[in-house]
Amino acid sequence: MEFNPAETEYQDVYKLLTGLVVPRPIGWASTLSPEGVHNLAPFSFFMAITGSPPHIALSIGTREGQAKDTLNNIRHHPELVLNTVSADLGLEMSGTAVELAPDVSEFEATGLTPEPSKVVKPMRVAEAPAHFECVSRQIIPVGDLPYGAHLVIAEVVHIHVRDDLLLDRNRIDLQKLNAVGRLAGDWYCSTTDQYEMARSLEPLKPRTS
Repeated sequence: MEFNPAETEYQDVYKLLTGLVVPRPIGWASTLSPEGVHNLAPFSFFMAITGSPPHIALSIGTREGQAKDTLNNIRHHPELVLNTVSADLGLEMSGTAVELAPDVSEFEATGLTPEPSKVVKPMRVAEAPAHFECVSRQIIPVGDLPYGAHLVIAEVVHIHVRDDLLLDRNRIDLQKLNAVGRLAGDWYCSTTDQYEMARSLEPLKPRTS
């Protein structure tokens, strides 16, 4: 099968994209509304883009053509926290994806604990194993309404890591982190099944059936 995105329905293209670009890390973004409400929402269009200085990118789509609370909050107050989602927080993370009124905090709705950040004003998720405190540097519109998105490029200004996750000064115990990745639809995966594969130019052996 082949698909020309320009001639294919949006939902079909979206499902192909999210079904093939997997697994995707989850940026669990906490932000602060103009009214002082602490918002929390997960985004799977999320990645690290550079390390010096460290920056992340978060793609925030629309909801029925309207900007989501997270984007509105960042536009008003250009700070956010990206909280790491471990497997034991999967249900709470999923709960924060439910659409709530802008004046309702997902922290309160899900029973998660807001914890003050060190540098930025948005709260961290106390239960999360790691946090990136970030300052938004650019917001770039991408695509066409009603299905377009805004790419938020943010600088990481402070990092929190739970002590037991550190194998030494800068190496993470991935088994203990057990981060959640997004697959397609309501499917997710974790990092408990892992293997090492060294970089090599050695010829591959023929596959056998």
